[in-house]
Amino acid sequence: MEKIDETIYTENYLGKIGELALKGGNIKLFERQLVNNLKEALRGQKAIVQIMTGRLYVYSARECTAQVEYALDHLIGITGWAKARAVEKDIESIRKAVREEGLIAKENGARTFKIVAKREDKNFPLNSFEIATQTAGVLYDDKTLDVDVHKPDAVINIEVRKKCYVYCHQKKTCRGLPVGVSGKGLLLLSGGIDSPVAGYRMMRRGMTVECVYFHSYPYTSEEAQQKVMDLAKTISHFGMETHLNVIPFTDVQMRIKQKAPQDYTTLMLRLCMMKVANLLAERINADCIITGESLGQVASQTVENMAVTESFAEKPLFRPLIGLDKEEITATALEIGTYATSILPYEDCCVLFSPKHPVLKADVNESLEIYKSMEIDELIQKSFEERKIFRYSIRDYLEKEFTC
Repeated sequence: MEKIDETIYTENYLGKIGELALKGGNIKLFERQLVNNLKEALRGQKAIVQIMTGRLYVYSARECTAQVEYALDHLIGITGWAKARAVEKDIESIRKAVREEGLIAKENGARTFKIVAKREDKNFPLNSFEIATQTAGVLYDDKTLDVDVHKPDAVINIEVRKKCYVYCHQKKTCRGLPVGVSGKGLLLLSGGIDSPVAGYRMMRRGMTVECVYFHSYPYTSEEAQQKVMDLAKTISHFGMETHLNVIPFTDVQMRIKQKAPQDYTTLMLRLCMMKVANLLAERINADCIITGESLGQVASQTVENMAVTESFAEKPLFRPLIGLDKEEITATALEIGTYATSILPYEDCCVLFSPKHPVLKADVNESLEIYKSMEIDELIQKSFEERKIFRYSIRDYLEKEFTC
């Protein structure tokens, strides 16, 4: 393990491993990816990342705490993290740290507490129960806080490991599997609420996600494109990085409007998008295509219409929101910080070209015939070749927004 210079790296953080702990013989692969992800996010910062016995350890210089805490908040693969006091493994040092944490908790409004102790180092002479009973008195005896083991205002944790770590405030985080252990997906990213959430949910299953957006200038504004760029930037902080491919789609949409039956225009647009997604997925070696579709939410998301869309996909088509309603999706959008951007009043191309009465139960064969009649493949290829690519990453954000 890397030796820690405690005169420089004065701040200590513990991350709690969640689902990774259930892995068997390949757990090291998942742990290594988790560590590498955080190291990459913090590259250039004064921080050291290690993992041992079910805990992620981060040591940082005091001036880098904001960067470390932002990165931990967005790190997929841990259930939570805490800033901890690292003290020597003797009971008096532990009692002192407990008192300091208790006083801070009281200042923040706590009136009751309990101690949760864990002894990972079995050479320590006291067991977990004895640690708890011998430290609680520093707060209870002088009436700093009252004990409540059922519903305490503050839980003070003591973990005896290579050192003893004492902490009170824990922040919950994203859970899931570290990004990078489950292949790569291509996300059809619009400016709405759903698709950023779909990308985030696949990131939580360990998938690296790249994005594609279809822009129909001047029918959709530059503000609409900037909105999608901001969404891609936001979700990149959970996925480490992402590329946003912007596809100029005006000519394709005009051909659809001219050639397709009016009630089929939205469905034909989805099929053309899927054709571009096939080309891009092949180019970037994506294993699947991801959409933000939810069953029955809009006309293009009936069972029959989604079957038509899927018939045009040359990669597996993942719909992580398929069984969620709008309220559930919105809750996640609020949680990850995309909602405020998604509701900005800049319409995407799907909305602007929507027919008044779209087809609800399209037939695959009939849809294929309509698609062929538009003679649109050359325009799709041209749009694909004229795409623009933008890159976003959490590391770039930390370097730009924070000074260390």
